[in-house]
Amino acid sequence: MSLAALTLCDAAGKLRAGEISSVELTEAVFERITATDERIHAYLTLDREAALDQARRADARLRGKDGNSALLGIPIALKDNFLTRGLRTTCASRALRRSR
Repeated sequence: MSLAALTLCDAAGKLRAGEISSVELTEAVFERITATDERIHAYLTLDREAALDQARRADARLRGKDGNSALLGIPIALKDNFLTRGLRTTCASRALRRSR
C-alpha cells in the first residue's frame, strides 16, 4: 500500500512508532498529486519546499519530547480561500485573486 493511501489513523500510528517519517509521507503525497492532478485538477497551488521543511521539523519533534500532537507530521491540503503569507491566494476566481 502506498503511503499516500494510508488512513489518517494508520499514518499517525506509523509516524508515532517511527515506521515512517513525515518527510516520506509528504513525498508520497506529492508523488500522488503529480500522478493524478492533471486528470482531477484538485490543487491550485503547491508549495513543496515549505511542506518538506515543515515535515523535517515535524520529524524532529516526533523524535523528541515535543511530539505528542495527534496530527503532527500529517500533510494536509487547504482550500484556496485562506490568505497565506508568501503564497498565491485565488479562491479559484480571477476576481478574488491576490498575489504574493
